[in-house]
Amino acid sequence: MMRWYSRRFSRTVCLWLAFISVTLHLLLVALSPFVYQSSCKPPTSRQTHPYTLRALAYTNDTSTGSDSHASHANQAKMPPDARKVDPSKMDTTRHHKITKMDATKMSTEIGNGPSSPVNMGDRIGRSGSMGSGLSKLDALFSHPLYDVPTLPIPEEDWLMRIKPKVTSGRSTQMVSDPEIDYDPAHWNSTSDSQPPWLRFHLGISRRQLYPHRDPNMPSLIQQLSKHRIVSAVQKSGGTQLKLVMSFPNYGQAMLKPMKQERDEESNFNLYYFSDFERHNAEIAAFHLDRVLGYRRIPPAVGRLVDVVKEIKDITTDHRLAKTFFTSPVGNVCFYGQCSYYCSTEHAVCGRPHELEASLAVMLPDPSLAKRHSWRSPWRRSYSRSKVAAWETDSQYCDTVKKTAPYDKGTRLVDLIDLTILDFLMGNMDRHHYETFEKFGNNTFLLHLDNGRAFGRHSKDEPSILAPLEQCCRIRRSTLSRLRLLSLPQYRLSDVMRESLSHDPLFSVAPLLSEPHLLALDRRLNVVLQTVRDCQRRQRSRRGEGTRGFVY
Repeated sequence: MMRWYSRRFSRTVCLWLAFISVTLHLLLVALSPFVYQSSCKPPTSRQTHPYTLRALAYTNDTSTGSDSHASHANQAKMPPDARKVDPSKMDTTRHHKITKMDATKMSTEIGNGPSSPVNMGDRIGRSGSMGSGLSKLDALFSHPLYDVPTLPIPEEDWLMRIKPKVTSGRSTQMVSDPEIDYDPAHWNSTSDSQPPWLRFHLGISRRQLYPHRDPNMPSLIQQLSKHRIVSAVQKSGGTQLKLVMSFPNYGQAMLKPMKQERDEESNFNLYYFSDFERHNAEIAAFHLDRVLGYRRIPPAVGRLVDVVKEIKDITTDHRLAKTFFTSPVGNVCFYGQCSYYCSTEHAVCGRPHELEASLAVMLPDPSLAKRHSWRSPWRRSYSRSKVAAWETDSQYCDTVKKTAPYDKGTRLVDLIDLTILDFLMGNMDRHHYETFEKFGNNTFLLHLDNGRAFGRHSKDEPSILAPLEQCCRIRRSTLSRLRLLSLPQYRLSDVMRESLSHDPLFSVAPLLSEPHLLALDRRLNVVLQTVRDCQRRQRSRRGEGTRGFVY
């Protein structure tokens, strides 16, 4: 009997276990679609820029063998991730990491063959990405070739510093004229208390006028475009009309008035030294200089100026004041006193009072930061009948390379950087350039006075590229950025169009017409072709194994 109960109990237990097992299996079958279901597409990883360009950004910012303003990026740590771009588009939004092994590997590829920077852009174009939600301009400034981490700048590499014991005061730029309505100066050594123009002056270093990530830029642009003007006087010197405008906080800006419509080309019968200076050329030059990664042109913005309230009624310049008149159609006009185009026939007129103009922030007063003016070796003759030596001597650069300051350091490739800028914007009027005396020959060139640029879009001027063609030298980082700007996702005309759209005058009309923007792409291709021609000549002379002319 006990055996029968035992067998019955065992059978019951087995049935219950079987029931539980079947239930669990059914439950697993029911849940399996939710647990094991996956996408048909493999998971995407976060896209980054190619390691090649990061390696370039770390190692190749200066001429080989030079001790001048060399990049500190090799030793710097990577900056933090993702920052929001401010409305001025001066900042960037994304950073990317690279391992030491990758940087070392890619930096060894730089040479004079398929791995050279000239050919590297093709590989970059296939693998690079702008990232989700980034405009072309944002993506460009986020790129490792632009967003290069740097070490802290040594004290001796700053142009100006505030004396520790001085808590407030006035520089020589502050004009103490009782007739001018300046605000009281209450700033001190803390940057928060300083006006934007002073922060700009204190931010100038041995390598550049302002950093890639400049938190002061929006405030500076706001001052130039919106702040009240308290004084307007004519700037002495120069060939055409320019005014120095003063703000209540003692800041000053250089004003160039509108002389030519945006879609109007320069007269083909005029010599380059007789051309108008254009207000939109100064603004576009600042943007192009920044897009190229130079940062050597003082910030310039467009502004609608009231000819009566902001010039005539407040000027203390009697020579300027007596040139005002009203045109037959009721527009207020003036012409000032200068060498060219300062007459009633070439007067500057409002519509009827509003005048388009460019305002560029003034550099520190020469009494505080002296500048040295250098005659360009490739200066034009400025004659209707004579030509310069470089125009007839194909070996002219050999002489220049043996002459100080072009015989050492990066001065020659600095000048070729300026040459490329001038060719892209069609500026033939580059007879001199300047540097800050404090830094000697070991510093960047100031790219000033660009008013005669962007005159013709239908014709390129190949003679502007003579330094590049004759010397066959170019800074490696410059070449890499030019290659980048030739790619569809960073096309030069597109990023320039977007950059200029943030200028206040864009609400009136685009700063550059479409033909001028398209000419930038065409001229960029000419520059890159010149580079390829130079490399071809160098390979034929030295053999395939040489590193070529990239510095």
